[in-house]
Amino acid sequence: MTTDSSDSSDSSGPGSSADASVERVAPLPPFQPPYYVVVFTSLRTDEDAGYGETAGRMADLVREVPGFLGVESARTPGGLGITVSYFESEEAIAEWRRQVEHRAAQERGRAEWYESFSVHVSKVERSYGFVRE
Repeated sequence: MTTDSSDSSDSSGPGSSADASVERVAPLPPFQPPYYVVVFTSLRTDEDAGYGETAGRMADLVREVPGFLGVESARTPGGLGITVSYFESEEAIAEWRRQVEHRAAQERGRAEWYESFSVHVSKVERSYGFVRE
């Protein structure tokens, strides 16, 4: 099952009223552990040339990786971006890291699109969720 949940502009929280024009998204449902997460946290530069197209292409490509489960992404008004990608195994993550277009996008990101970033990889041992009925 591959799922996607992303929103770059909804900063609403408990007690706030989100703008009606902002599409609300739900978190991904919990997956059956164990699985792995790759957390990519970034601060962008002002350079935007080609970023949206490349991000869209990467979203399409990662879905082709066997063992990819889904992705969630958000960006704060201050520019901090967080993308969490879910994979069944470390092997699936390694396959994504080896993907040629992904590697080229990483190089371009370092050269043009990011002031800084960090990547965290972790094994998930427990996962649960809640949905209001």
